[in-house]
Amino acid sequence: MTDREARAARNQERSLAAFLAKKAEFDALLAELQQASADHFGADPEVVLWGEAAWLSDATAKLKDIADQHFRRGEYDL
Repeated sequence: MTDREARAARNQERSLAAFLAKKAEFDALLAELQQASADHFGADPEVVLWGEAAWLSDATAKLKDIADQHFRRGEYDL
């Protein structure tokens, strides 16, 4: 193995480690959001107001943007 190949292999290993660490963080955040969603994000149906609806609309738009990026939909369709 040449020095260049060894550097490339180390770089790939570090890249994979960084990816897996971020994936674990991402998965933990998703799990937290799923639990919060199951609890209606703490909103009491008897007193929910437009602020809660606006917050959920904003959060949904951010998640939709992430999904669109990943699945190359909408403005991300190449």
